[in-house]
Amino acid sequence: MIEIRGLVKSFGHKAVLKGVDLEVADGQFLTLVGPNGAGKTTLIRILATLSRATGGTVLMDGFDLADGSVDIRRRVGLVSHQTLLYGELTSDENLRFYGRMYDVPDLEDRIGAMLRQVGLEGRRHDPVRTFSRGMQQRLAIARAILHQPSVLLLDEPDTGLDQHAAEMLHELLATVGTKGRTVLMTTHNLERGLSMGDRVAILAGGRIAYEADKSTLDVEGFREIYYRSVAGG
Repeated sequence: MIEIRGLVKSFGHKAVLKGVDLEVADGQFLTLVGPNGAGKTTLIRILATLSRATGGTVLMDGFDLADGSVDIRRRVGLVSHQTLLYGELTSDENLRFYGRMYDVPDLEDRIGAMLRQVGLEGRRHDPVRTFSRGMQQRLAIARAILHQPSVLLLDEPDTGLDQHAAEMLHELLATVGTKGRTVLMTTHNLERGLSMGDRVAILAGGRIAYEADKSTLDVEGFREIYYRSVAGG
């Protein structure tokens, strides 16, 4: 579903991604971990068509990111530490705005169903600016999957949440957001990264330094591999 080859991204003379090679199979959940500044958000922004790569190729569901961005956007949902919601609009208005953008069929029913699934049906007509951070992230999940994308990108979605809210968010993602989808999630939390998904990869030094099925790892072993990979990068 996602095939990345030799991906490079530079800002001026500084290269952040230096030849990333990565594949995520259809229906697979891959967690990408790495230290702050490793380029995790940069990679997600490129996959979400919010930023252009300097070099390399990205294929998503057979579409080349370089010339198929419109087709790719319809296949992708994004949840990041930025909610991409409008604070002065209500839950209903936010979802209606994005639903019209993606030509979501039966939009009224779809909005109602999504708000029920994320536990915000009772706040349908309240401005998003009155929501807690956790509630905003739950609505961001509804926004991201409103158009039923085949790929879900999660860029450290629990940033800024307390432990209880983070656990609620990840439970919601597991039950509502990720089922039946190809998922790529970034995080700097090793335990969280290992607990979710099918595979884990480490981004360090601008490249994929390590990748494995999570079933072959335990937390302590993965932590040792991580610190060696980061030190080597």
